[in-house]
Amino acid sequence: MSASARIFIDGQAGSTGLEVTERLTDRDDIELVDIDNEQRKRPEARRECFESADVVVLCLPDEAAQEAVSLSEKTRFIDASTAHRVHDGWTYGLPELTYGQRDSIRESRRVSNPGCYATGFLLSIRPLVDETIVSRNALIRTHALSGYSGGGRQLIEKYSRDKGIEQPTRPYAFNLNHKHVPEMRHYAGLESAPFFMPTVGNFFRGMLVQTPFFLNELNRSVRPADIVEIFQTRYADEPFVRVIEAPLDDELDEGFLSPTACNGSNRIDIMVFGHEQQVLVVARLDNLGKGAAGAAVQNLNLMLGRDESSGISE
Repeated sequence: MSASARIFIDGQAGSTGLEVTERLTDRDDIELVDIDNEQRKRPEARRECFESADVVVLCLPDEAAQEAVSLSEKTRFIDASTAHRVHDGWTYGLPELTYGQRDSIRESRRVSNPGCYATGFLLSIRPLVDETIVSRNALIRTHALSGYSGGGRQLIEKYSRDKGIEQPTRPYAFNLNHKHVPEMRHYAGLESAPFFMPTVGNFFRGMLVQTPFFLNELNRSVRPADIVEIFQTRYADEPFVRVIEAPLDDELDEGFLSPTACNGSNRIDIMVFGHEQQVLVVARLDNLGKGAAGAAVQNLNLMLGRDESSGISE
């Protein structure tokens, strides 16, 4: 067995930090670097931790993540914030994005963990762009539903405290400029940003990302089954992507689609619903799993040369 790798999680007390810690704690090939709580605010103490670690996982707000990176030029980073996702010098940490992405992550010193919404969007749209089914200048509309854990500690505390919240779902980001949109546009290879409308549900974790098309908007005539075949070919060797074939009755409960069926796993489900005029592409994932901590551990495994599935469930 390889020697234990030293990992420092900066921002361990946040929702993503706690989830990453849980996935690493019992691994005998990982040694977690500790820092005294009183030292966490001291740049010198943090720099020492950074430079004693093989990889540092940043689970911080954007500004704090940028400040952390400035503390050390020597350190290999995985940044779970939004700060560096379309930043030069950083590798986008979505191994399934393209055929060469996994190797880029392995070799990188700085990896930006994808956003949860972006993960669902990209893995369900990028193959269609690459196959020229969807044009690069297409105007795409995407709606998404997430558990409230996606809003971080403050929203978790609000929902936990206020059990009387009446709204079962609450749309937000009415400025039409959600922070995941730049990476969604950039890594899908689109000329225009998608029209993205997210919603938070009154449940803890789980996510659906839904993108509808009129078939006459697409570049060539296809059926829903043809789109499924494109996904099956693209993800045939991907352990964490499950492309579900029709009929989809087993995925529905009296006609309803659950956003929580991937919870506790690093899996993403891709489904295609439709008929001769319209199609709906749906991605389902755990926003704290494949959408955050699971993805971070998957990237960490690649950077360390470990088995990619170590510490994460399919």
